[in-house]
Amino acid sequence: MKKFSELDEREILALAISMEAEDERVYSDFADGLRESYPATATVLEKMGDEETVHRQRLTELYKRKFGDHIPLIRSQDIKGFVQRKPIWLVRPLGLEVVRRYAATKELETKRFYEKAALRATDIDVRRLLDDLAAAERTHASNAQRLAKEIINQDALDQEGETQRRLFALQIVQPGLAGLMDGSVSTLAPVFAAATATHDSWQAFLVGLAASLGAGISMGFAEALSDDGSITGRGHPWIRGIVCGIMTTLGGIGHTLPFLIGSYNVAISVALIVVALELAAITWIRSHYMDTPMVSASLQVVLGGVLVFLTGILIGSS
Repeated sequence: MKKFSELDEREILALAISMEAEDERVYSDFADGLRESYPATATVLEKMGDEETVHRQRLTELYKRKFGDHIPLIRSQDIKGFVQRKPIWLVRPLGLEVVRRYAATKELETKRFYEKAALRATDIDVRRLLDDLAAAERTHASNAQRLAKEIINQDALDQEGETQRRLFALQIVQPGLAGLMDGSVSTLAPVFAAATATHDSWQAFLVGLAASLGAGISMGFAEALSDDGSITGRGHPWIRGIVCGIMTTLGGIGHTLPFLIGSYNVAISVALIVVALELAAITWIRSHYMDTPMVSASLQVVLGGVLVFLTGILIGSS
């Protein structure tokens, strides 16, 4: 790898052409990845890509006039000092905020490159163009804001906000809720069966801990291996799996922890209060994020919880 300080003017221009070509393609890929869910933002990114095309053309024209038709392949990853970035433009579905942060950081990096390159240039035409492009990069943020105001009206913002809410519900809330419901409800039977059968808080705690951790691992892997999210839009499978596994474990641990209390009667009373709070939380989440009517959500969650709880009590008492 070369250091930036070792590049001559020919190599600096070749590197600049390569960077503009890459940015042009990246903005195009961003626009393509966001077009279905965020059409207004995709249009802004296309406009920014068009600006990078103009920059590349100006650089190429100057290079050919100064150094001929052959442009050597020199990329930012070939030069020491440039940040190596992950190809997030290949990820589907794309995250809106991730794209915006990437674009802002990339524009800043490109601006600094042109500023430093202009200081090293001795040819007056090369220096003038590099200064012009540095100034253009400084205005990109304001140009993006201007384009956003022209293209992204309130209806578009509302639509994109609703899309973000739906994606959050699909990719985070849904697997988390599935885990919380499974952990809270499915572990009721073994925990309360053990508590009723033994009247020993510690034994009930061990059973609840084992059931919670086992359910968390099982649900986490099941969610992660269910699909890769490329078709369903449910997000990265391992993120869903981690969310689902953690929430499953927390759902079971909640009503297991009270059995650390030495007194059986106190422990089971506190555990029942925790169960009620868990079911209420699940009901609220289903109603708020999954658009389930409150009455319907209450009946589904409470009925299921009560049936599993009674199953554990009956088995423990037999």
